[in-house]
Amino acid sequence: MPPVSRRTLLMIAAALVAAGGLAWMLRPQPVPVETASVARGPQEVWVEDLGRTRVREVYIVSSPLAGQTERELLHAGDPVKAGQPVVLIRPAASPLIDTRSRKDLIAAAAAADAAVDLARADQQRARAELTFAEGQWTRGQTLARSGVIAPQLLDQRRLARDSAAAAVASASAALVVRERERDSARSRLADPSALGAGRCCETVRAPVSGRVLRVIRESAQVVQTGQPLLEIGDPADMDVVVELLSSDAVQVRVGAPATIRDWGGDPLPARVSRIEPAGFTKVSALGIEEQRVLVYLDFVRPDEAWGRLGHDYRVTARIITWSAKDVVLAPASALFRQGEDWMVYRVVSGRARLTKVRVGHRNEDVVEVLGGLSPGDRIVAYPGDRLADGVSVTERR
Repeated sequence: MPPVSRRTLLMIAAALVAAGGLAWMLRPQPVPVETASVARGPQEVWVEDLGRTRVREVYIVSSPLAGQTERELLHAGDPVKAGQPVVLIRPAASPLIDTRSRKDLIAAAAAADAAVDLARADQQRARAELTFAEGQWTRGQTLARSGVIAPQLLDQRRLARDSAAAAVASASAALVVRERERDSARSRLADPSALGAGRCCETVRAPVSGRVLRVIRESAQVVQTGQPLLEIGDPADMDVVVELLSSDAVQVRVGAPATIRDWGGDPLPARVSRIEPAGFTKVSALGIEEQRVLVYLDFVRPDEAWGRLGHDYRVTARIITWSAKDVVLAPASALFRQGEDWMVYRVVSGRARLTKVRVGHRNEDVVEVLGGLSPGDRIVAYPGDRLADGVSVTERR
């Protein structure tokens, strides 16, 4: 066998080095992953939604009559006391009547005057009959004591006297009715410009003490009977109302702790005071019909903590539906579905091991682990599509 030249040896060595380098470059590289530890600790589960503050008892002051309001001097936020005048209303004049209606009213007024005269004449006749019956009764008593008339005749005279007295009372009442009818007929003929003479305005007073929450009718303007003018309430008596989805509301119980957030200050503790038994339909911003339920929350701290809140302010309410002090917890981001099962990748000796877990309660951060993991286990926090069972991994620092 001829000796191998030095050049050949060098070429063989270079080929071996190149092959080794290629093999080193093509070897499987560990997948960098972020890991987290399974630990024990407290956990809370909550429902969260937008809510608004509200004064519990809002009193709407409305107009008791049709007229024109004087310009409102009160403004939103002004304090008021019960019985304090808050609005002045000038009564509206009656509308003008046409000629035919006026003639009808004149005839009705004349008939009412005649009816008064007739009732007054009936009253006078009844009084005369009563005077005669009383005289007959007095003479009958004298004759009865002398034995001139029988007791039965005396009873008849007593009945006649009592009937005459009742007739006088009936005639007097009828006269009063006819006089009121006459006054009503005359009032309908009164000059509209003379209505309200001698008085300026009707005074509307505050029903309770508190503050003006909203002035609905600020400028002087014409209002109708029952039209709202302003709202009064006590800002110190305030709670929060939240519109929860009905599927979330069934998980909430009265007395459950809650937190008021995103109101412009530190989170405020609260408690569920009432859950309405009936829901209502509301269309979401996406045009989807949702069944909502009103849930009411009371503040736990005194009003110094939330005194800057006003009526109808928007807040975020987080209501606790379940809590535990010591459970096994894993990051919610580490779990993923495989069929009907929940799975995680557990890091064992530098490799990812696919592990089935049983989960319980969960929130947006952590999940309660009922089986499959133990405290201290390292798991992949954010599993990606490069992971598989047995793949070599390295923790990303």
